Order: sequence, then C-alpha cells, then structure tokens
Amino acid sequence: MSGGVGPISDIRLPKEEEEEEVEHKQHEDFKTLLSKKQSTAGGGGGYFTFRQLNALAATVVLAASGMVGVEDFAFVLFSLVYIHLISRIAFPILSPNAESPVFASNNKILGIYVSVGALVGLFLPIVYIFEGIFEGDKEGIKAAAPHVFLLASQVFMEGLTFSGRFSIPVRAFVPVFYNSRRIFTIAEWLRAEISKVDEQHSGGEWRLYVGRGLAIANLAFWSFNLFGFLLPVYLPKAFKKYYSEGYKGKE
Repeated sequence: MSGGVGPISDIRLPKEEEEEEVEHKQHEDFKTLLSKKQSTAGGGGGYFTFRQLNALAATVVLAASGMVGVEDFAFVLFSLVYIHLISRIAFPILSPNAESPVFASNNKILGIYVSVGALVGLFLPIVYIFEGIFEGDKEGIKAAAPHVFLLASQVFMEGLTFSGRFSIPVRAFVPVFYNSRRIFTIAEWLRAEISKVDEQHSGGEWRLYVGRGLAIANLAFWSFNLFGFLLPVYLPKAFKKYYSEGYKGKE
C-alpha cells in the first residue's frame, strides 16, 4: 500500500533530486566531449587520411625516382605556402555554416565523375609507369611521371584543405591551381608519346598506342574539368556560398 501517492520508491528528497540532476548533466557533458573528440579523430580535424597517405606515398616514390623536375617540386612547395597565406589574409573562415561542402556528399553523378578522374588520371598512369619499368620504356615513364606526381600532390593538398582549417575559396583554389599546371605537363606527355617512333626505346608497339591514348584521355578529361566544371560551376558556387552564408552567419 502506498497511500494513494504512488510507489514509495518515487518519493525523493530535494537534495537527492539535485544530486541526480548534477550527475545527469555531467554525463551529458562527457558524452558531448567524447563525440567532439571522435568527430575530430574521424577526419574533420585530422590531417592524414588513408587516401592522403596513399597520395603521399606516390609522391615520395616518384620524387625519389628522379623523374620529377625541380620546377614541379617548387610548384608543390609554393602551393603549400600560398594556401596558408591566402587563408589568413584573403579568405579566412567567416562562419562554420559556410564551410560545409559545396556539393552534397551523396551526389551520385559527382561521385562517378570523381571516380573516372581517379581512374584516368591516377590509377591507369601508375600502372603504365610500373609496367614501363619492366618494358624499358624510359621516355614514356619520364613523360608521364610529372602529371602523376602533381595529381597525387593535389589529392594530398585537397585532403589538407578539407581538414576544417581552411575556407571554401582556399579549398577551391587547390584543384584549379593544380589542374591548370597539369594541363601543361599532360601536353608535354602527349608530345613525348607522339615523338616516340623507335620501338626499342618505347617498350613495344602496343605501349605507343596505350601511352598516346592515356595522354589524350587525360588531356581531354582535365581540360574539361578545368574549363567545363571548375571555373564555370565549382568556383562561382564556392564563392557564393562563402560570402552569402559566411556574412549571414556573422550577423
């Protein structure tokens, strides 16, 4: 019998209720802190992801091979310094609301487009380079290496700028900057492939066609990527999001 006031266990003194409220608040604060740490460790604030480490490994291997020119090294170092300068001087982070991705992460068309770019621009040329080592195609390897080196560096730099420490315009700067530079390296690659006529130095006739096909495919894809997507679509959307939502978040 409880006398009509409910179970006896439900009757609590004010002091007990206050202690339970404090414990509950401490528990919620701990969960919030833990979730923040997990989100930071999961890629939102960490620098190195699995994809970045793979890209970094590719750049180190190509750099150690001696097939990459000094001007390409200088380009990567300059881009690293420059993004830190413009992130502080020209494009600082205005608002957390303005730093979300320009396109949704579940965009299937964009996902397919990025996968095609990785296949054409990175994976197939890497296979072409490693196969050329066994075939003795020194000219083909040397011509394709700068493009692969710069694209791997671009992937690493894009992961760096998406770590949450850089604004959207700085993120957009990396693919535009690197894509513009790689157009020239791909053109040099295609010129070198066309000039190869001696099969003794090209590793076989089939490598002549494969090398030329890869160079043409990369020139076509990355030219469209720069002039058909980055400059007319991605860059305007990035600046619009940065200025509209950034200053809106400040108000």
